[in-house]
Amino acid sequence: MKNTFMILVLSLLFVGCKHEIKPADIAKLNGYWEITKVVFDKGEEKDYGMNENFDFFKIKGNKGTRTKVMAQLDGTFLTTDTYEDVSVRFAGEKIYLDYKTDYAKWSEELISLSDEELVVKNTENKEYHYKKTGPINLLNDGKETK
Repeated sequence: MKNTFMILVLSLLFVGCKHEIKPADIAKLNGYWEITKVVFDKGEEKDYGMNENFDFFKIKGNKGTRTKVMAQLDGTFLTTDTYEDVSVRFAGEKIYLDYKTDYAKWSEELISLSDEELVVKNTENKEYHYKKTGPINLLNDGKETK
C-alpha cells in the first residue's frame, strides 16, 4: 500500500511539473539551435558532440522559416538559399511544427520549448533535443559578432 501511494504521488508530481507551451512561447523558437541528442522510439540515445551545423528559426506569429546554417570560425554563419516554410499548429493540447518545401511536407510535435532548450518528436517517435546557441568567434580578431 505504501509503495502504491508513493508511485501515485510521484506520477502526479511528474504530470503536474510538465511545462505547458503557450502561444506566446512560440517566439522562443527564433534563433540558432544546435542538436544535442536524438532519443529513438525504444529509448536508445545518440549524443552529438560539437556541431558545425545549426537550425536557424525565424518565426513571426505562427509562420516562418527554418534554415540550415554552418558556423564559421569568425562567428558568422554560412547559409544557402534553401529553407523550409514552418507553420505552428495548435491541435488541442498538442502543438505541431508543420514543414513544407517544394518537394515534401512533414510535421513534428513540439514537446518542450524554453529559452535554452527545444525538443520535437517526429512521426517515427524520434525525439530531437536542441540547445539554444549563437555565434562564437574563435579567431579572436577583436570584432564583435552579431
